[in-house]
Amino acid sequence: MSWFGKIMGGTLGLLFGGPLGAVAGATLGHLAFDKTTESPAYAQKSLNRTEQIQAAYFIGLFSVLGKFAKIDGEVSSDEIAVIDTFMRQMGITGTERDFAINIFNDAKNSPYSINDFAGQFYEVSRHQQALLYSFLDLLFQLALADGKMHHTEEQAIDDMRRIFGISDAEYNSIKGRFIDDADKYYKVLNCTAACTDEEIKKQYKKLAKDFHPDTIIAKGLPEEFVAFATKRFQDIQGAYEKIKKKRGI
Repeated sequence: MSWFGKIMGGTLGLLFGGPLGAVAGATLGHLAFDKTTESPAYAQKSLNRTEQIQAAYFIGLFSVLGKFAKIDGEVSSDEIAVIDTFMRQMGITGTERDFAINIFNDAKNSPYSINDFAGQFYEVSRHQQALLYSFLDLLFQLALADGKMHHTEEQAIDDMRRIFGISDAEYNSIKGRFIDDADKYYKVLNCTAACTDEEIKKQYKKLAKDFHPDTIIAKGLPEEFVAFATKRFQDIQGAYEKIKKKRGI
């Protein structure tokens, strides 16, 4: 993470402000970094736009996860296991892992709400729809870690998707990946069984393009997110193959 080395000087709180900046600043205070005082003007120059989005994604993600894991009253060992697996898959190790864990804990115990963090993240990455999808994807995994979806968890995810401007159809497409029903594969493609073959093909091509790893890399999105996009791309391909076989396309 190229942005990570630049925050060793403590610039992140100055750069973002708000909930993300507050939690990032608190976390930097916990870690044994060699922090040099820098002016807000320098902080604005230290991270380019791509790095700002990458940093906001990382900090926003673990802040939201901290609040979400506690939303049903306690953080379970199953939820911790999901987050640990996620960090391993993303290659988040060493000092970066310590930073993520501290963000998680500081946000969990902060006075800010989950929607405060989600709202600020959306302001930074509103044009990166794939990133917004990935948030909801991981939250569903976390919610179902104990084998059941609590009402408070489902409500929190629904609130967040509204903050992100994700439509009912798009939300059902994401949710459909985690529901074992006859329409699951259609939901993955944001379609229904009533759609024509051409409509399904068109939607498949759009989603496959949006989540193709090459597209993600070309947009300069976070390195950690490439694995998310790759998994989503594979699910899209798999769902289309299932529907093709069923329909004889």
